[in-house]
Amino acid sequence: MVIKDAEFGEVLVRKNALSKGVRFSVSTSGRLQMSVPKHMPDFMIKRVLTNNRKMIREKLPLKNPKEQKARDYQKKLLMKKAREYLPYRLEYLAKLHGYSYNKCRLSHANTRWGSCSSNRTISLNIGLMKVPEVLRDYVIIHELAHLNHMDHSKAFWAEVGSHDPRYKTHEKKLKYFSPGL
Repeated sequence: MVIKDAEFGEVLVRKNALSKGVRFSVSTSGRLQMSVPKHMPDFMIKRVLTNNRKMIREKLPLKNPKEQKARDYQKKLLMKKAREYLPYRLEYLAKLHGYSYNKCRLSHANTRWGSCSSNRTISLNIGLMKVPEVLRDYVIIHELAHLNHMDHSKAFWAEVGSHDPRYKTHEKKLKYFSPGL
């Protein structure tokens, strides 16, 4: 559900069966997001939003609501580019270095460049399309190494280093970029 609000723009409301209270956060698009109990009536959601305006303004790093459409468009373009590039680059680097994974998933998290799950699914952030190719490759190699080491042990870093000898430099340079829009 989306609430149109004069101050915050579009507010994303997610009804959650497990939620016992209301939680405010910032979505990947920079919008205010509310997680509310599944059976909370719409008028109560709006009342909670109104009663918490000051706290939201002070505590959440919201983006300018007037720029939401531009961010949506930018995200759409990044997703298109990512679909055309990242799965193929992942497949290429996996074959090159002898890895096998089950699935590639594209995401748009605010804080993570990628992840690897125990079911051998590699998730890559579409924000990787905003960084130089050498840093994209570092993230992909990092996630591929997690297929063999689901931690950041010495063995994990040795494996990353065997495929990317400059991984420490790449890791530092990546900190100058943000996965979010």
